Amino acid sequence: MFSKKRTIDELLNEWMYDEELKQNIIHWQTLDAKPARFATLPDQLHPSIVKALQARGIEQLYTHQRQAFDYASTGRSFTAVTPTASGKSLCYHLPVLQKILEDKSSRAIYLFPTKALAQDQKTDLNDLIELMGEEILSYTYDGDTAPAIRQKVRKAGHIIMTNPDMLHSGILPHHTKWVSLFENLKYIVIDELHTYKGVFGSHVAHVLRRLKRICAFYGSDPIFICTSATIKNPKELAEKLTNTTHELISDSGAPVGKKTFLFYNPPIVHPTFGVRRSSILEVRDLATRLYEAGIQSIVFAKSRVRVEMLVTYLKSLTKNKIQDDSIQGYRGGYLPTERRAIEKGLRNGQIQIVVSTNALELGVDIGQLQACIMTGYPGNIASAWQQAGRAGRRQDSSLIIYVANSTALDQYVVNHPQYLLGSTPEEALINPENILILMDHLKCAAFELPFSMTDSYGEFDIQQLLEFLQEEGVVIKTSSQWYWMSDRFPAHEISLRSASQENVVIIDQSIPAGTKVIGEMDTYSAMTLLHEEAIYLHQGTQFQVEKLDWEEKKAYVREVDVDYFTDANLAVELKVLNEDKKAEYKAASVSYGDISLLAIPTIFKKIKFQSHENIGSGKIHIPPLEMHTNATWTSFELPENWSEEMLTSALTGAAYAISSFIPLYIQCDRSDLSVVPQVKAVHNNKPTLFIYDSYPGGIGLSERVYDLLVPILEKTIQHVNNCPCQTGCPSCIGAQDSLSESKHKVIKVLSILLSEMM
Repeated sequence: MFSKKRTIDELLNEWMYDEELKQNIIHWQTLDAKPARFATLPDQLHPSIVKALQARGIEQLYTHQRQAFDYASTGRSFTAVTPTASGKSLCYHLPVLQKILEDKSSRAIYLFPTKALAQDQKTDLNDLIELMGEEILSYTYDGDTAPAIRQKVRKAGHIIMTNPDMLHSGILPHHTKWVSLFENLKYIVIDELHTYKGVFGSHVAHVLRRLKRICAFYGSDPIFICTSATIKNPKELAEKLTNTTHELISDSGAPVGKKTFLFYNPPIVHPTFGVRRSSILEVRDLATRLYEAGIQSIVFAKSRVRVEMLVTYLKSLTKNKIQDDSIQGYRGGYLPTERRAIEKGLRNGQIQIVVSTNALELGVDIGQLQACIMTGYPGNIASAWQQAGRAGRRQDSSLIIYVANSTALDQYVVNHPQYLLGSTPEEALINPENILILMDHLKCAAFELPFSMTDSYGEFDIQQLLEFLQEEGVVIKTSSQWYWMSDRFPAHEISLRSASQENVVIIDQSIPAGTKVIGEMDTYSAMTLLHEEAIYLHQGTQFQVEKLDWEEKKAYVREVDVDYFTDANLAVELKVLNEDKKAEYKAASVSYGDISLLAIPTIFKKIKFQSHENIGSGKIHIPPLEMHTNATWTSFELPENWSEEMLTSALTGAAYAISSFIPLYIQCDRSDLSVVPQVKAVHNNKPTLFIYDSYPGGIGLSERVYDLLVPILEKTIQHVNNCPCQTGCPSCIGAQDSLSESKHKVIKVLSILLSEMM
């Protein structure tokens, strides 16, 4: 199939002498392989489990697997944090199977963040059970579970594999149908713990509090087993998520293959404005080299649009081959059958390159990939290592190429490689105290079981909150208890994953015989990606949105063949609701509190493939979305008179630069916080920069900015000053339309703020 198939080591040896590549490679580093460290099998391990392990060629456990078994056997909840492909699943399979073999009435819940992971783990577990030769029943229970077998799952399932959404709306509200599960629940397994952060993690923390409350009602007290990729605060996250004390296992005994990291910076194509060649085009060229060398690879891109652009470019490599599916895209919005087919194609080697969003960061078994390309910094160190871990999963040599975008944060990372290779991964933050989320789940808990007059809920004193719900008319107080009174089913109204309660369904009208659903998208993303006239890309095929029915949440699309894609803008209006903290200075102030924002889609642009030039635009007609959240904002007075245009340019550049460096200090994903400037803020008529949590109700990130604003400003000024461009560029203050004093003005604004606070 390929003219000359090479190994990773052979390919790297060729690249060392490739002058075209070498001039763009900023840093080249190889991390050596590490041997495995083993421990003996536990003496009490059931002979059937020993037999199954030996059938898999396992005579010993890795040290972290043995430590996990020992903690579980002595009744201690624990969190295991080890690298990708280190055998984390045995950390929970072994104690769970041991307990079931000791007592056949024992039950366990396995919680995975996605249905795909649950299906993947079910296959692995069933293979292990088959080798054991024991009758242990494991089932997935999700939206795809056939109604005919649901009763069997509820009555007889020893191990129930599900996701937080199904637990929240399909199991807990119907706990009376699951009596045998809740009476005998011994273990709750939470895989991919690091994914439970932000608004999703805050919701899941409440789902688990509701689960524990129901377990207590039925007389069980399960042990929690959590597994995670590397994050800064795994023990703290696990304890806050489960409201339970945890032991920590962080020393992996698994072997690690040799990994070579290349930090690649696209060449500058416009020195005056500091504009670099598109990272998308550079990634296309690098992926083409890997394809021609016969290297099975994964390419990560940060957005759906970028995934589809790369798939479109790369499929040209196979255009002369009939029914060649060796290059595929993978992202949220694809239908489950399509995703399963792609996963299978990766495992059996039929697919040579897959282009994915972070949907494939998680531990779905996709076989032995040899190389990984990251299109831009994923947003945090933990994600970068997760993506890098998808290559070389069988301890062989692997190649990871980080291709920088032109953004300030990307340029910082590519020029400071030890930030990625040597720093501690970020914290994963959740905020169960978020009052909107707390009240949502308090309604669900009241529906599931009545509250007494002395009950708490998790760590929360909720009697006053129940009185508020009584005023709303959804609970009623008797002499001894609070009862749910509404005919509403509260869990069905609450989405765990976004502020939007509904997704927009995408319907293809190209087919002569009728229509076909080809995907779905959350409401917020649909504002900029599914407006009328938008080009929606799906597996490299272009569709144009002919009609968006916003009320019914349906987008009608038709296949087209055009040489451009679309990109849309959102305008944001902000106003302060209340101020909780304030620091006053001579000519500036810093505040923290609650704000209201209105997201308004404005215009879209048509961007030509290859050249990426703007070839047209149009208006978007979608109603705005309103959100309340937390923010830190800083206002100041200028010592000189600037025109409104000049001040707008300076504030926009300052907002861009500050937003780039917040993740270095708050250690969050860049998308978790937004920075928006106002030339005249509504509440004080002064130039103001708002830094707000991108989630309804907030999750506590902007409050940390309030305390760390000085070092953030220091780092931002240092980077803008050191950028080699003349007047400002995408690597420091954002793209500039013309030669101006933008860079000087941005530094002036940042310096005024910093000097006031020092």
